Amino acid sequence: MKRSCYLFAIHFLFIGYIYAQAPKPDPVQKSIDSLVLPHFQPNEPGVSILIARQGKIIYEKSFGSANIELNVPLQPGMVFKIGSVTKQFTAIGILQLVEQGKISLQDSIQKYINDFPSKGHTITIENLLTHTSGIKDYNDADTTHNPYIERQDFRPLQLIKSFNYWPLEFEPGTRYSYSNSGYVLLAYIIEKVSGESYHAYMEKNVLKAAGLTNTFYAGEKKIVPQRVNGYTKDNGYYENTEYQSISIAYGCGDLMSSVEDLYKWNIAILSHQLVKKETLDKAFTPFRLKNGSYTGYGYGWFIDSLPGTKCIHHEGQISGFIAVEKYFLAEDIYLAILTNLRSGEDKTNFSNERFRLFETISLIALGKEIIKEIAVNDAILDSYIGTYEATFTKNQTLIIYKREGKLYADLSNGTGRNMLLQAQSETKFFLPDIKHITTSLEFINENGHPVKLIVTQDKKYEWRKIK
Repeated sequence: MKRSCYLFAIHFLFIGYIYAQAPKPDPVQKSIDSLVLPHFQPNEPGVSILIARQGKIIYEKSFGSANIELNVPLQPGMVFKIGSVTKQFTAIGILQLVEQGKISLQDSIQKYINDFPSKGHTITIENLLTHTSGIKDYNDADTTHNPYIERQDFRPLQLIKSFNYWPLEFEPGTRYSYSNSGYVLLAYIIEKVSGESYHAYMEKNVLKAAGLTNTFYAGEKKIVPQRVNGYTKDNGYYENTEYQSISIAYGCGDLMSSVEDLYKWNIAILSHQLVKKETLDKAFTPFRLKNGSYTGYGYGWFIDSLPGTKCIHHEGQISGFIAVEKYFLAEDIYLAILTNLRSGEDKTNFSNERFRLFETISLIALGKEIIKEIAVNDAILDSYIGTYEATFTKNQTLIIYKREGKLYADLSNGTGRNMLLQAQSETKFFLPDIKHITTSLEFINENGHPVKLIVTQDKKYEWRKIK
């Protein structure tokens, strides 16, 4: 300011030149503002967004409310539950113990949890890290006998005993199946090997070592400065989220953080403050199954091309909150999105729409062209409705249906439901809800009627229309 006044006194025209040469705002800012503002009103649950490019924050804003009842606006430093983003923190804790020679990735978990049944197979620590253990996700348990189970406080061993008797879903190392149970076991192994509680070890050796000041393992009773309130939306109305004991997410989803601290975390990870480069490289490498194929998961991170560039990322969903964090390696772009509204149990399309919005923010951050949907005649859309059977495997169908003028798809095996089809042409559609791999679908017509469709991911898959 002093320099500007001085120049004004000497030469009025020169200061005009200075202002004319002021740097233009980053185009990312205007694009994201215009995209996000319509979705987050001041008196509704909100979102915090941080984007950094090549070590510099280029976008950091919050929209909406941290507490609707008290009318508290969201700020970027505020603290949200981050759900399954916790897994990469637990993975780093395990990898530190590996580097110290206290455990091996190939150790059987029975070495540390004596009474966990082997079920006839060796289940390794690496299997737990990569979701290839075959241990069923305890979140999939039938809780109809106790609908209030999420309100109960569990000790770690109690939580493990709630699922340790289930049979394996497959031989360890032969398949990938996302399982929170594996990360509960990893947290307990950290406890057994370190001689400290999981939380005490992590706070000292991981959170503090990374320089994090707004990241906590905290239950509902603890006072946490700038803690954001969580909400759900059902039938068009916002509600305070139901109470859920954080103990049920031990090691797999019990952290809370801010977008600023998540960015600090990414810096600490990439600068090898916590584990060595060669260790991190393994964490960022997709796991290879026994048949030689690769999964899309490493040690605590998803790894895939999204969209068309290598992306290391994770998402988290927990009562009242959604978290998304991504790092694009080639572009050196980091993105963190935290929102205090989760309606996964809602029967509407609300949560899917939010994830599509977050995906569009990623495209803007990358400077990628946003895929635009075109309008297709209702009669054409109606002709595609029906059931399609896979020709590449047995007993699998894809149901195409229409809702509110748009096509959706459900897989019979339950791995994909309410998947939106965005029209790119009259026959070709993009599936934005499949986040870990770019997916398109094309209807093939004969004599003016659809007879099959082709789904393209890493390769093409044919589905024949049967009704």
